[in-house]
Amino acid sequence: MYVAGLVIPVPAEKMEAYRRWAEDGARIFMEYGCLEIVESWEDYVPDGKHTDFRRAVDARQGEKIVFTWQIWPDKESLDRAEARMHEDGALDVTGEIPFDAARMILGCFTPIHTMGREN
Repeated sequence: MYVAGLVIPVPAEKMEAYRRWAEDGARIFMEYGCLEIVESWEDYVPDGKHTDFRRAVDARQGEKIVFTWQIWPDKESLDRAEARMHEDGALDVTGEIPFDAARMILGCFTPIHTMGREN
């Protein structure tokens, strides 16, 4: 199992546009081998004393935090899929992206412990 995670600031009024954009993207990722995708809209994101999700993405007034992750079989599967998606043009953006992609955070992780799911 390999996890790609993102933290994204999205204008609150663009929640529905983001959901549609994420669903379209999820179809592409699943077609290229992603096992699971979870898109989560801010419900409780407290301000931290030293750092927090909002400061990490320089969230602006009226923006909500999206926390999303993708589960891939392994790092190699994600690397191959990304290369193929770029070659195929599957990741070419058409239309408006409903957030400022320059402030999005991406990270990929190898799990060291899981609970409640098969590995």
